Amino acid sequence: MAATLGTACAVFAGTNVDDVVILTVLFLSARAKGRPRPWQIVTGQYAGIAALVVVSGVAALGLAVIPDRWVGLLGLVPLALGVRGLVAALRASGGADPPSTPVATGVLSVASITVANGADNVSVYTPLFRTIGPAATLLTVVVFAVLVAVWCAAGSWLGSHKTVVEFAERFGHWLVPLVFVGIGTLIVLESGVVGRLIALL
Repeated sequence: MAATLGTACAVFAGTNVDDVVILTVLFLSARAKGRPRPWQIVTGQYAGIAALVVVSGVAALGLAVIPDRWVGLLGLVPLALGVRGLVAALRASGGADPPSTPVATGVLSVASITVANGADNVSVYTPLFRTIGPAATLLTVVVFAVLVAVWCAAGSWLGSHKTVVEFAERFGHWLVPLVFVGIGTLIVLESGVVGRLIALL
């Protein structure tokens, strides 16, 4: 049991370390713009991780929900949200007030970002679930659920740190969308999906 707990913690931390950055950005947006609300961030994060776990569980049973070669297309979700935020920032650059449109506005968009950013998690969770058995898998899922709360708490704390908040108030309308554009671009490029799309043309 101790080994399963240790493995679950290590796997979650290793595959979701970048989620702390995303959660911090989302909580900053919540404080600066009022959207998404904190409960929407937490709910969306749980929904996104749950979706990844379900897909991994199904894949572990030998059923491919999304072909691995096309998973990288999910990176278009944060990329599109980031581009939308940058367009809003550019349109407002001539005025005195920063744009009021947040990158993510609710549970669905937060969940979508979580799934897109964690698309590669499926390749780690699937073989894990396939080899550890039902009881250990259930314990692993429970550990994941607890650690999602820890991750959200960390993001909320970082997003309320005075220095971070002051920086975000000055540059947040550029920083937040840039982070999402960067994340989406990395997901798409590292997956190799661009080359596969070009090959189809």
